[in-house]
Amino acid sequence: MAKAVVEANGMDGAIDIRLIVTLGGILFSVVGAAAIARHQIKSLIEKLHDVENRLRSLDKVTDTQEVSVQNHSQRLEVISGMLAPKERETRARETATMLTSIKKLEKDVDSLRNMHNGSHPKTGGSG
Repeated sequence: MAKAVVEANGMDGAIDIRLIVTLGGILFSVVGAAAIARHQIKSLIEKLHDVENRLRSLDKVTDTQEVSVQNHSQRLEVISGMLAPKERETRARETATMLTSIKKLEKDVDSLRNMHNGSHPKTGGSG
């Protein structure tokens, strides 16, 4: 019965040349596709490394900018604290108190200068 099926197909157990050519074409297609896939994978890996390096570079830039922003933020907080109305009022009162003290001290110095006439009478000492 198996022999009848083979004979019905027109083949008597021998490998047909068309089958060999077909199998060769399929094999050639598979090998070609594998080579193309290997090349594309290699290209994608190279691109991935390039993207990774760029990402690391951008991370460094971002970190630097974050540090700069934090420094500027701290400076701004200090300056805004110094220029706050309550702080300015306190400094203005301190300055007014110091100016008042300076004026009083100047008056005291002037008074002491006026008290001293600049001439010294000779005393009983040698000289």
